[in-house]
Amino acid sequence: MKKEIKIALTAIVTLVLLFVGINFLKGINVFQSTNTYYVKFANIGGLAVSNPVYANGYPVGIVRTIDYDYGTGRQVVVGIELDKEMKVPEQTHAELEAELMGGVKMSLLLGPNPTRHVAPGDTITGAMKTGAMSKVEEMLPALEEMLPKLDSILTNVNRLTASPALMQTLENTAAMTAELREASATLNTMLRNDLPQTMTSLKHTAANAEQLSANLAALNLEATLAGVDATLKNAEALTAKMDNTVGILHTKLSSKDNTLGLFLNDRSAYDHLSSTLSHADSLMIDLKAHPKRYVHFSVFGKKDK
Repeated sequence: MKKEIKIALTAIVTLVLLFVGINFLKGINVFQSTNTYYVKFANIGGLAVSNPVYANGYPVGIVRTIDYDYGTGRQVVVGIELDKEMKVPEQTHAELEAELMGGVKMSLLLGPNPTRHVAPGDTITGAMKTGAMSKVEEMLPALEEMLPKLDSILTNVNRLTASPALMQTLENTAAMTAELREASATLNTMLRNDLPQTMTSLKHTAANAEQLSANLAALNLEATLAGVDATLKNAEALTAKMDNTVGILHTKLSSKDNTLGLFLNDRSAYDHLSSTLSHADSLMIDLKAHPKRYVHFSVFGKKDK
C-alpha cells in the first residue's frame, strides 16, 4: 500500500513540475498573482500566446488567451494577465506593433487619470500601430514599379563602367590628381621658403615707408610752400619786366627816332650801306690786283712813272 502511495505522490509531483515547467517556458509564473483583462482587436497581426505585454516599455504581463469572436465575426478577443500590482487607468487602450525582426509586441497606452481604474475582467479597446512595417508594406507596390527602372539603370551603369571612355577619364583624373599633388607640394615649398623672405622684405619696406612718412611730417611744409609761392611771384614779376622790355625794344626798333630804328626802317640807309660795301669790295679787289697803284716804295726814293 505504501508503494502505491509513493507512486501516486511521485506522479502528482511530476505532473505539477511538468505543469510549472511548461508554463515557465511559456513565460507564465504560476506562483505570481495576476489580474486578467480582455482586449478587442480588429486584427491581431500575428500576435501569439505568451507574448509579453508592455507598459511604458516595461513588461507587466503576458498574452494568456486569444479567441475569435465568432458571434460578430469582426473581432479577436485577447486575454492578458497583468501583475496584480499593475493598475490599469480608465481610457487605457492597447496597441499592437509589428517588429522588424518578426513578431508582434503589445503595449498598453495608459489613460490620463491614474486614480480611476479598470476592474479586472473588463474589456479595453486595441488597435494596430502604423509602424515601420506598415509603411514598408505600403511602399511595396511602388518598389515593384521601380524594379524595372532599377534594372534598366543597372544595365546602363554596367555599360558605362565597361566603356573605354570611362577608363580614359579615370586615368586623366588620376593624372590631374598627381599634378595637383605636385603643385600643392611646390606651393607648400614656396610658402615655407619664399614667404618668410617676402614678409621680411615687406616689413623692411613698411619700416622705410614709415620713416619717410615721419620725415615728411617733420618738414616745415608751410615755409617751403611760402618760399615756392614767393619764387613764383618773383618769376611772374620778372616775366612781366621782360615782356615790358621786349615791348619797349620792339617799339624802338619799329620807330625812326633812333639810330638803330632808323637803320632798320630806312630803305635808303640800307641801300647806301649796301653801295658802300660794294665799293669797298671793288676797292679791295683792285687793291689785290694792282697794289702798286696804291703803295709806292723805293729804296732810293725814286718815284715810279
